[in-house]
Amino acid sequence: MKSLKFMLIALGSISLIFLGACGNNNQATNSDSSPTTTQPAESTAQPTDAANTESSSHTAKPLAGGQVVESGSYHLEFVPVKEDNGTHLDFYLQKGDNHEAIPNAKVTAQVQLPDGTQKTLPLTYDAEGQHYAALLPGNASGQYQVKVTSEIDGQKVDGRFSFSQ
Repeated sequence: MKSLKFMLIALGSISLIFLGACGNNNQATNSDSSPTTTQPAESTAQPTDAANTESSSHTAKPLAGGQVVESGSYHLEFVPVKEDNGTHLDFYLQKGDNHEAIPNAKVTAQVQLPDGTQKTLPLTYDAEGQHYAALLPGNASGQYQVKVTSEIDGQKVDGRFSFSQ
């Protein structure tokens, strides 16, 4: 009787381990959280037919190849690009299903460096690229945590992102 109970417990435990391992396949992955290369952001951008899908439904698909956060009716997209003298931070702030750029926001990025220190950077609007940008000086290796705060007509919209280099 004791061996039967032991066998049932062992079989149940093995089944749970197997189910746990198989059920782990639905993790969200983001290729931008892997170490950043020196290639420009355009090489990771979505195909040009993404413009056709953006008007259909308000989805969290990256339009510029970056990390996306949907906050209410706002589409926030963050694209870090490693450069020789630091990391170029591109931030796309858009509104609505048609992802219309918002050029008149006050945008700042709070960056936690791999050593734990904090750096605050104002992002300025690039009218030609229709996005906000700043240069994060330094090339420390490790994980960077970024909180981007956008003030749009008195309303604050936050997005949290991370990247490694």
